[in-house]
Amino acid sequence: MGNIQARQCIEAGVADMTAQGDERRDQRSRPEDGLRAADEDRQWVADRLRLALDQGRLRLAEYDDRLRVAYAARTYAELNALLDDLPPPVAPGAAAVVPAATPTSQPAAAPTPANQEWRMPTALMVLWTIWGGAVLINVVVWLLVMVGTGQAVYPWPMWVAGPSGAALLATTIGVREIHRHRRR
Repeated sequence: MGNIQARQCIEAGVADMTAQGDERRDQRSRPEDGLRAADEDRQWVADRLRLALDQGRLRLAEYDDRLRVAYAARTYAELNALLDDLPPPVAPGAAAVVPAATPTSQPAAAPTPANQEWRMPTALMVLWTIWGGAVLINVVVWLLVMVGTGQAVYPWPMWVAGPSGAALLATTIGVREIHRHRRR
């Protein structure tokens, strides 16, 4: 089964669940649920989970748990189970009610507007904060030593700020480029 068909199976499961109301998708068995999922399918589910987190539908801990399960999933049924209680993606300006999709219809792409700004991952924000704090402490100590001795002191804080800041900047640029290429 191709990757497009895999997304159709996953989306059909989500659309079926939302269109049928109380009827739970996991109470029905479809032949494609037993098929093995590809890495691209897992990534698609991970993107849907991230969207649900951004919309406030999932707590961070729940997102983390589901993401771990998504990357360990082997079949479409395991991936579909992660999306059971989430509505299908809705593009900005589109109707919130989605008609039931058939497995032969084209999949709806996850909303990724071109004008959406890149958000720095939390881990990078934490690293930048730590770097800024360390540099600030070193500059303050350096200034106190200069004021205390009354003479110019070698600007050693640049050795704390420069190399680590350059490495962090390169990492941030790399992460942004990876994110940009995944969105294409």
